[in-house]
Amino acid sequence: MREESQVIVTIDGPSGVGKSTISRRVAAWLGFTYLDTGAMYRAVALYCKIKNLDISDSTNLDQELEHIELELFPAKNHHDDVRVVLNNEDISTRIRTPEISMLASQVSALQKVREKLTRMQQDLGFKGRIVAEGRDTGTVVFPNAAFKFYLDASPRERTSRRAKQLRALGREVDEKELLEMTLARDKNDSERALAPLKVAADAIYIDTTTLSADQVLAELQKHLKNARG
Repeated sequence: MREESQVIVTIDGPSGVGKSTISRRVAAWLGFTYLDTGAMYRAVALYCKIKNLDISDSTNLDQELEHIELELFPAKNHHDDVRVVLNNEDISTRIRTPEISMLASQVSALQKVREKLTRMQQDLGFKGRIVAEGRDTGTVVFPNAAFKFYLDASPRERTSRRAKQLRALGREVDEKELLEMTLARDKNDSERALAPLKVAADAIYIDTTTLSADQVLAELQKHLKNARG
């Protein structure tokens, strides 16, 4: 048996469902490291934006990927996002925008990007004891993980949650536009040919539409009692 099957927890789901909040809290509860795979795709998206890259030009993008160095640092507490450093520059706040979220969905459909980041994620998870959050962590990145969860919620509820997060950061939000972006990203993520968003066959599915973060956490904790060491 591979070691990772005993020590890795995966939490997948669509945009805005609250994966980051729950994953941070689960990691803190277990004493595990939190791996935010989505932040890595957001970082690549921001790099493409900064460089004004045409992501449809696969040859150019493949070359540019060689110049990308990413580092993830633990959040100060379970309320904060992980700190992301791209080529020695802290970009933690710059990647948390709806625009970068949409661009991340596009770059995540590119084979070379997924290959590079999947390898990085697997390297980070080699020693185990991590909570990996994303869209394909249970299906592609860590298919042998012992504990897999898929969190879901209605698009309107996810939009409302995301709007609250953005307003808490002092940003203006058009909820109608944000809902349209949420639906568009759902479509992009679930219909892409490469590592589409889907529920792993052995994942526990949880509809969080009517649940608070505390209730979702309690539900996961019930299944993770044996993982806590």
